[in-house]
Amino acid sequence: MRIEVRFKSIRTNMIIYFSLLVLLTVTVFLFFSIRFTKSNLMDNSEKNSRQLIEQVNFNIENYIDYMENISQVIMNNRDITGYLFDDKKDSGEDLKEAFQTILHARTDIYNIAVLGNNGRYFINSGNDSLNIRARLKDKEWYQDAKMAESKILISSSHVQNLVKNDYKWVVTLSRGIPNPATGRVEGLLVIDLNYDVINDLCESISLGNKGYVYILDGKGEIVYHPQQQLILSGVKKELLKEVSASKTSLTHTDENGENKIYTPFHSKKTGWTIVGVNYTSELAGNEFTMKTMYTGAAFILILLASLFAVLLSAKITRPIKQLQAAMKQVQVGKFQPVSIETAGDDEISSLTRSFNSMTERIDELMKKNSKEQAEKRKSELKALQSQINPHFLYNTLDSIIWLIETEDSEQAIKMTSVLARFFRQAIGNSNIYVTVWQELEYTRNYLLIQQMRYKDKVAFDIRVDKEVMECAIVKLVLQPLVENALYHGLKYKTEQGNILICGHRQGETVVLKVMDDGAGMTKEALNTIFQKKTDQKHNGVGMKNIQDRLNMYYGPGYGLSVDSKEGEGTTVTITIPYRLMEDLNEET
Repeated sequence: MRIEVRFKSIRTNMIIYFSLLVLLTVTVFLFFSIRFTKSNLMDNSEKNSRQLIEQVNFNIENYIDYMENISQVIMNNRDITGYLFDDKKDSGEDLKEAFQTILHARTDIYNIAVLGNNGRYFINSGNDSLNIRARLKDKEWYQDAKMAESKILISSSHVQNLVKNDYKWVVTLSRGIPNPATGRVEGLLVIDLNYDVINDLCESISLGNKGYVYILDGKGEIVYHPQQQLILSGVKKELLKEVSASKTSLTHTDENGENKIYTPFHSKKTGWTIVGVNYTSELAGNEFTMKTMYTGAAFILILLASLFAVLLSAKITRPIKQLQAAMKQVQVGKFQPVSIETAGDDEISSLTRSFNSMTERIDELMKKNSKEQAEKRKSELKALQSQINPHFLYNTLDSIIWLIETEDSEQAIKMTSVLARFFRQAIGNSNIYVTVWQELEYTRNYLLIQQMRYKDKVAFDIRVDKEVMECAIVKLVLQPLVENALYHGLKYKTEQGNILICGHRQGETVVLKVMDDGAGMTKEALNTIFQKKTDQKHNGVGMKNIQDRLNMYYGPGYGLSVDSKEGEGTTVTITIPYRLMEDLNEET
């Protein structure tokens, strides 16, 4: 059965396949890098151990050189041969002074002694007695020193044998003392060196947390070992002769199952073999750190490669995404112009150019339609302006004639002037928007004319905050509402009627109110106020017309709301957005 994995997005496919390719490459690289680094780690560890061992050997040889120089200084003292081989000199005061000077200056020298074949000897200050029970002649280091004659010989570590009742561990430097009379070696200079000096030199370096250094002499016997007592007692085992005979590193598993790497270095000067011991478990710890580091680096590389794949795929698929988004807009009926940048002659670029051409054509048609709609709005505005009540005009002219006939020319002139301003503002401005101040002036002129016609029948007041005076409002909104208040609210009142126009800013909106204390409306009339009426006696502009225009220019969130009580009056509230005239980009 064949299973195919498919993803909905081209970009997802690109990211997945690119990431898999990078993962495979990094895995192969990681495998070979770890193998190479592991081998290199072992080589570097061995090289580092050898350098450290060479440093220990260098320090030991320098120390032995210094002790040889001291022994040469002692050998140059003629009092030694005089004391050992001249029976006439029994006093060792001169030797005592020389030995004491050296012992006080060098705390690492434990004993200084001269021994003659004739049985004479002098140890340290002359107060120490030779340990006869030690049988020096039977000791291996003593026999070797005798055989070496005048050559300097360094023994392996041992318990000192010279002084009675003292059992410290020492390393002995010895050389033969020739008798000037016979020319033969008939005495021996012995310098016991403190074993702790060798211990300090070996512990001055670090071979990890568990590694250590030990020293073998030319016979493969231990000169120094940090666990020397355990080895000599047989509790612990150590590679001795195998390492002493080897010139290269050895790997060995001890009795505890731990793997060790032995790195030997043979000193030509001392004849000793300095051995450095590393535990492979510590190298494995370094190997684990190395693997962790490599794995972390590989993980970061994969993350970076994945990020690169995401960015690269985003760049490649961006035109497709843009085209898809633009098509979705067109699909839901949003025909705004969409222009997608294209480069190249590939299939996506060709498709994008075709889509751009299509949206440009749609944009042209939409602009043409928008222009036609703007012209239609202007025609509607002109039609609205032409709907100003002709009866109002005829009645006003009759009032002017009556004032002239009664020789009240001042009132006639005033009414004519106000009427002229009213019509100039009503039909002389073809803009869709005017300022609130202009709309109020137009309405004020209308009310002044009505007030002059009806004398004490009508009173009005305008209380609009200065803050909203420069706000833009659709033309011919307030006057029709005031006209409705007059003819449907105040006309049939026997006493004086009042109209109040107020306005203020409320956040990002402007609230204007036209209030009257006229007849009010019944609930049935209030519920049908925004319905189109064809049997109106009054030829004014209907509430529905005003509401429709406000909704058309501002949106459904703005417009009129009416509150009325029969016998108490009516309040019409106008809500529009706060926009200044200079912020509007309207078509005039």
